[in-house]
Amino acid sequence: MSGTSIVTLPERAVELLGGEPDDTTLRRYLHGLPGVDAVGLEQRAAALGTRSIKTSSKAWALDKIIQLIDLTTLEGADTPGRVRSLVAKALNPDASDQTTPRVAAVCVYGDMVPYAVEALGSAHGDPDEGGVSVAAVATAFPSGRASLDIKLADTAEAVAHGADEIDMVIDRGAFLAGRYGLVFDQIARVKQACRREDGTFASLKVILETGELNTYDNIKRASWLAILAGGDFIKTSTGKVSPAATLPVTLLMLEVVRDWHRATGEKIGVKPAGGIRTSKDAIKYLVTVAETVGEEWLQPHLFRYGASSLLNDVLLQRQKLKSGHYSGADYVTID
Repeated sequence: MSGTSIVTLPERAVELLGGEPDDTTLRRYLHGLPGVDAVGLEQRAAALGTRSIKTSSKAWALDKIIQLIDLTTLEGADTPGRVRSLVAKALNPDASDQTTPRVAAVCVYGDMVPYAVEALGSAHGDPDEGGVSVAAVATAFPSGRASLDIKLADTAEAVAHGADEIDMVIDRGAFLAGRYGLVFDQIARVKQACRREDGTFASLKVILETGELNTYDNIKRASWLAILAGGDFIKTSTGKVSPAATLPVTLLMLEVVRDWHRATGEKIGVKPAGGIRTSKDAIKYLVTVAETVGEEWLQPHLFRYGASSLLNDVLLQRQKLKSGHYSGADYVTID
């Protein structure tokens, strides 16, 4: 994943759009998409959320959830020591059980990237191959309110310091005002800023902040726009706005990814972030992914959870499966 190469973005977008990706062309394309049946979407999500899995499958599911987590610290009070603690937990989530898998990535602010890279050492690498990636939030996270030059510099600096993945935020104000060409251009330019010296690109996750987009139709349009502009992942939320990830919204984004794959053969990732706190909820997302786009999406370069508090609950459930009883919360580390 960390060595992904950029697609021939303008050519692909022009071909699919039938013209240059300006406001007029993008509006015609995005507003020509079929509208979302809100009742039907929520009913499908509710039905998928009631699916149960066998006890024999639960151990697999819990380990899979851990392998798909982006362990995150995004606070103004973050320090190098806090990042080192986060990395230690990413590499060894449960000190009492060395069979516990590693998480997919640690996600930090850009200035903390060097500390995360240093702490990971030889374990820094592609999560599909057993390593742990470093993801950095960029582009004036979480508001996205900054000039393009600042957003590009923010991205390029994080990549230069070793970030494998960039989580950018779209300009929701521009999107809601119908300035689709501006949003497209910013995503495409940030993707270019993900280029490394060796010609490979850091993976780009595009955060839609779905809680601010107001309607399912807007979320669908923003998902298509992010993919058209070159995003490798579409992500629900920053985790700083409520509501964050919900099952209906994630289902809708998975359907967009499914339709994109059918149209182009290209696989795009999905990352629900914020509000997923329990193993029970996380399993609902696993089922929804498997039933919507297929089990092949249940790997780190195609699906992630943006949830840190989730990990402790998964570890407690995992301990219960092995021992037959719940451990106290103090049996897992807080950081």
